[in-house]
Amino acid sequence: MKQPLQNGLSECTSCRFLTALPVFNEARHVTTVLDEVIKYATDVLVVDDGSTDGTRELLLERKDIHLYFHRENHGYGAALQTAFDYAIHHRYDFIVTIDCDGQHEPQRIGNLAAACRHADIVSGSRYLVAPPSLEQVPSDRLTINRTITKELNQQFGLDLTDAFCGFKAYRTSSLANLELTETGYAMPLELWVQAAKHKLRIIEVPVPLIYLDEERSFGGQLDTAATRLNYYREVIRRARDAAYSAHPVVSAYQTAPCLLQNCS
Repeated sequence: MKQPLQNGLSECTSCRFLTALPVFNEARHVTTVLDEVIKYATDVLVVDDGSTDGTRELLLERKDIHLYFHRENHGYGAALQTAFDYAIHHRYDFIVTIDCDGQHEPQRIGNLAAACRHADIVSGSRYLVAPPSLEQVPSDRLTINRTITKELNQQFGLDLTDAFCGFKAYRTSSLANLELTETGYAMPLELWVQAAKHKLRIIEVPVPLIYLDEERSFGGQLDTAATRLNYYREVIRRARDAAYSAHPVVSAYQTAPCLLQNCS
């Protein structure tokens, strides 16, 4: 029997929100994660981004979620954009995004949705409150997160502590004003640039630091930390040039060639 919804939802009784999971080759986690998610969310959308490992077949067995399939793998950002479009089209007030790798706690979904009544973006942060230990975090990911978060704050007047957490809530009316084009892992960085441009209200809330797959691949050359850092910086530069086209920004970084084809 489905458990009663809880954890923040009582504060959001007048809100319609969608919980969305971008998924690619998550056969190992998808059933367990979704069994938990549906305990804390009534409307759940899974965007399968061209999985080839049996994830699609597992999803088709379920009757308790909405499904959208990409015929081919287009990238994490593309899956999020599909979820955003779905939420806007179906007139949800908010959309909560949660990854399907078991590193986010579904019981916090309602809290993020409720907090979004007072913001345009509510972003989970693993570093807003100092975690007990950072030993579980791969050193290259921690360094890149800190570097990019600091650079976003300096360039755009933000006050983030975690630029990369995928556990977020968004006000859909605010998402409708954004023009997102990045399809890979760096799309959230483009979103931060546009959030600054549109002066969106941003709140960070603490979420636990959980790493279950330290060997996760980012795709091709992006598995090399230096290349990934350069790619993130290039995405930020392009996003800033597009958002502030009257005052193009010349990148001060020596960047690698655009690697979008490797993460879509």
